[in-house]
Amino acid sequence: MLDRISSSGTGSFLAVLKRCGDVSSPGLLSFPMEGTSLALDFPQHEMRNSSLFGALDTIVREAGGRIYPAKDVHMSGADFRAAYPRWQQLESLRDPAMLSHFWKRMTGL
Repeated sequence: MLDRISSSGTGSFLAVLKRCGDVSSPGLLSFPMEGTSLALDFPQHEMRNSSLFGALDTIVREAGGRIYPAKDVHMSGADFRAAYPRWQQLESLRDPAMLSHFWKRMTGL
């Protein structure tokens, strides 16, 4: 990931590295999973970032990781549904009168 970021001509101005343990969360959309979490913040450069973020998402996907949906506005619905399969349980509990733009985009509803 760092090689790809370096070759993109941009960089993150903030990085947070966390180690997550092996305790499973009971939350339906809980982000932590066993392993290491890397959070990176980038300046707004729409054209440059879209290509870079797509490449980084591929690296995460191929490594068996997942993206944190509360932090990544660019996340695709397909990546969300694959990484958070329990979203359907949450959807079954949702009040039909409550439907956010995020939820529509992630679930395809």
